Amino acid sequence: MNFDIKIDPITWQEYVSVQFRGKALLLDPFLNKSTCFTDRERRELALEGLVAPHVSTMEEQLHRVYSGFKRQASDLDQYIFLADLQDRNETLFFRLLYEHIEEMMPIVYTPTVGKACEQFSSLYRRGRGLYITYHMRDRIPEILRSWGCRRPSIIVVTDGERILGLGDLGAGGMGIPIGKLSLYTLCAGISPFSVLPITLDVGTNNEERLADPLYLGIRQRRVRGEDYQAFIDAFVEAVKEVFPSVLLQWEDFLKGNAIHQLARFRDELCTFNDDIQGTASVVVAGLYGALKLTGGAWRDQRVVFAGAGASAQGISHLIVAALMEDGLTEEQAARCIWTTDTRGLVTQARTGLEDFKAAYARPVAEVERWDVADPSAITLDEVVANVAPTILIGSSGTPGTFTESVVRGMARQVARPIIFPLSNPTSRSECTPEQAITWSDGTAIVATGSPFDPVTYKGKTYRIGQSNNAYIFPGLGLGVCVGRAKRVTDGMFLDAAKTLAEMVTPEDFEATSVFPPFSRIRDISHAIACAVIRRGVAEGHVDPEKLLNLEQSVRRAMWEPRYLPYKYEPQ
Repeated sequence: MNFDIKIDPITWQEYVSVQFRGKALLLDPFLNKSTCFTDRERRELALEGLVAPHVSTMEEQLHRVYSGFKRQASDLDQYIFLADLQDRNETLFFRLLYEHIEEMMPIVYTPTVGKACEQFSSLYRRGRGLYITYHMRDRIPEILRSWGCRRPSIIVVTDGERILGLGDLGAGGMGIPIGKLSLYTLCAGISPFSVLPITLDVGTNNEERLADPLYLGIRQRRVRGEDYQAFIDAFVEAVKEVFPSVLLQWEDFLKGNAIHQLARFRDELCTFNDDIQGTASVVVAGLYGALKLTGGAWRDQRVVFAGAGASAQGISHLIVAALMEDGLTEEQAARCIWTTDTRGLVTQARTGLEDFKAAYARPVAEVERWDVADPSAITLDEVVANVAPTILIGSSGTPGTFTESVVRGMARQVARPIIFPLSNPTSRSECTPEQAITWSDGTAIVATGSPFDPVTYKGKTYRIGQSNNAYIFPGLGLGVCVGRAKRVTDGMFLDAAKTLAEMVTPEDFEATSVFPPFSRIRDISHAIACAVIRRGVAEGHVDPEKLLNLEQSVRRAMWEPRYLPYKYEPQ
């Protein structure tokens, strides 16, 4: 990059040292301050006449862009407005988001990002990140080096095959890595100068995309099998060669690929899968909070899943870890979990079960005692009637899965049923919070995957906590980067979950929310980063010296969206 952050030896103040002048500064979103360049900077940097004469404050700029944001006709128009702002001025973009975080989070990420990904090719304005196609498989190190940043801190990569609950969007999936990395900066202060979104384009099987004359990805069906894996292997080897200290996050891969890549590479480099591990951590944090409301112990919980994908696997494994901490053996903990999929309850009577489903498949002798119509296709209603679950988790991507009879069945058997319809975007939620609260007569403790408005029932207002991965992965990434961790472990995610649960206040519980408001996300991310570093030291993945002045070191590492003075210092 053509700039550095330096310290003035006389004033001891930070400033930006730039190596070029003129219009190029205004075209660089990392450097552009627009009307906030001072008179001195305008003269020294050859900007006189290139911007309007009034020297603005950032507050004036914020007023202008927020007014423009509010004038947009739809949430997708607001997304486009913010994307254009980010392409012009990164600092102002993040400051605007930070000032209006709860209003704008649903715009820059779920649920609006799903609409943007669906229309990615028609909305495309300016390239951001790297598109590495299958045809470039022999030149990946060269392409990574073209990024310009010698030591990126975090890469988020997708192949676009399972975008949210929307499926295969091919190259349109790039909106997800871009959005995730924006949240790293917004929520945890990861410098936007040091992040890299990547899409691995191996084609698409989406007929609509292939027939779209504006589609921007490669026009072929997806590469599969050994050729696909060889491409992924080549990508990982290139990352290890070019960016050996980077944190690599896998995002929105198909279930089988997501599970396989995590298992294949987690011991080779610093990497994790947010759909599996991040989702698990935030859900378990919500369950820790919910159990504070119910007064229940982990060992007494009965957990039913609707949906048996990658996220369900991650959540189940972390629940088992929590149950084992409460004194159960691994086998006993697994027996506290029931999973259902499109064929009904997963039992040991099925043949050819995937490893995850086999681990939680119920014994045939157990279900033979149940009163069910068809033992080979036991419905969710029948599972609820026979198990009396205390916790119901939806990861199916199928709206309406949690029917009135399912919710009422839980509420008849459990005083405070915990119901988490987690599928997103909003249109994919297994039920709405209003339905869960109404059908349970106000007894349900509800958290959702996408944002929902508060629900008022019988005079009481329920604030709906969002089980949003952004509570977890930004702070975890911050901790990994500051601690220079060698690996990312399940223990780090469990400690992150506990830390998040500890941030829930009595006021939050009074509103029956098991998550704190996002207005506190920077403090939450700071606390999680410190917990991750402590766990990393305990597990031998972080140098113990990182514990010295830990909280101050993490706080100093968090980038703030503010303008610094500029000096022209050509090389």
